[in-house]
Amino acid sequence: MKAIVNVGLKQGVLDDQGKAIHHALGTLGFKDLVKDVRVGKQIILELNSDNEVSARAEVTKMCEDLLANTVIEDYDIQIVG
Repeated sequence: MKAIVNVGLKQGVLDDQGKAIHHALGTLGFKDLVKDVRVGKQIILELNSDNEVSARAEVTKMCEDLLANTVIEDYDIQIVG
């Protein structure tokens, strides 16, 4: 079983890296196409579990304890396989 965790800054938190990428894309000619850019991270975990409910609970604990800074970041968990 695999868990895919997407972590990104909460709405309202300034994303300096996203702003820099947005500006660079504008200079490359994509100004009218790209409205905004937010940068995040993806963490893929291979799990030793066949129980989706308990796996999700454990990965949630991982996110709360280590993988995300819940003061400024949100996270989304997808369990696959």
